[in-house]
Amino acid sequence: MSSPQTEPVYLDYAATAPVDPRVATAMSGCLTRTGVFGNPASQHHFGRLARARVEQARAQVACLIGAAPAQIIWTSGATESNNLAIFGTARAAAKAGHIVTARTEHKAVLDPCRRLEQEGWRVTYLTPDRDGIIEPLQVHEAIGADTVLVSIMHANNEIGVIQDIEAIARVCHERDLPLHVDAAQSAGKLEIDLRRCAVDLLSLTAHKLYGPKGIGALYVSPQRRARLRPLIYGGGHERGLRSGTLAVHQIVGFGLACELCVRERGEDAQRIEALRMRLWEGLRSIEGALLNGHPTRRVAGILNVSFPGVEGESLLLGLPELALSTGSACNSDSDEPSYVLRALGRDIELAQSSLRFSLGRFSCERDVEVALGAVRREVQRLRAVAP
Repeated sequence: MSSPQTEPVYLDYAATAPVDPRVATAMSGCLTRTGVFGNPASQHHFGRLARARVEQARAQVACLIGAAPAQIIWTSGATESNNLAIFGTARAAAKAGHIVTARTEHKAVLDPCRRLEQEGWRVTYLTPDRDGIIEPLQVHEAIGADTVLVSIMHANNEIGVIQDIEAIARVCHERDLPLHVDAAQSAGKLEIDLRRCAVDLLSLTAHKLYGPKGIGALYVSPQRRARLRPLIYGGGHERGLRSGTLAVHQIVGFGLACELCVRERGEDAQRIEALRMRLWEGLRSIEGALLNGHPTRRVAGILNVSFPGVEGESLLLGLPELALSTGSACNSDSDEPSYVLRALGRDIELAQSSLRFSLGRFSCERDVEVALGAVRREVQRLRAVAP
């Protein structure tokens, strides 16, 4: 066995990405007495300086998704944005109704839906096909007279599969229903243009696109603003939808991270996709290796592979030179097989034998070669000692 490196190769960009150094520099200018440190709600000089930076960042985030700045509401991240979209819509309804979502959504969507079920709401959980695709027809057939919201993610955090959000949005708007989209894994990586895609609510987070943790946003269409109730009260910030003193340094970092993605997305995606394809070409030579998710409808950086006959956690333990995961970071402490892979029809054994590799802006060819050598070695070793 080769000796482990001092620092593992990072292959977990779907969990979080390192902050781009350009973003970190911008953030550091909003912390100290000599920087833009004021409260943007204050009316004096320091508050006005901070407010100007916040509004500049709001415009940068809006530009990333083809929205107007006034439609961007700051949150602490995609989890809060998802909660605000779902609970905010539900609380504005006259009575408990019906929500349509998918079995493969992030827990930040599934858990709020399950909470609403305890409060008398009805939720339909759509099952994708074996490639992870939710067809627009499934959404159409699930909608009922009491449906008040459809929530379908853009790109899946475990398998990287991309849903046809534009087609699903058309289905929803034919019935005058709002569509919420969790875009945590797609924003900054795929083109999103809300001027031609009729999404009503869209969740974003900074730390998946080389910005800081702890800051996100919810896009709210003008038609839906009055039909959304806040989760947090006290001060009426963010047009009454999200009270609390704004974290200027995080917001500035988020804004610049979005601007960099607008400028560099095409180049990043092309290079990262080439790395992912090289990684898959190497892994598929391992006997029985199975790609999870659609072969082409996927974000550039996420690759999920099952290795039959090898338990995923045991495989991870034998790969000290790699930093990666068996699935979503929100389930990292659970022994249960991935519910996303189970929804695709994978049996328990296959679901437990998977690894998620995710690459990003700072990944390189050497990272892929190290990963290939390490996984081949460890799969062969574990299969040799298996009963």
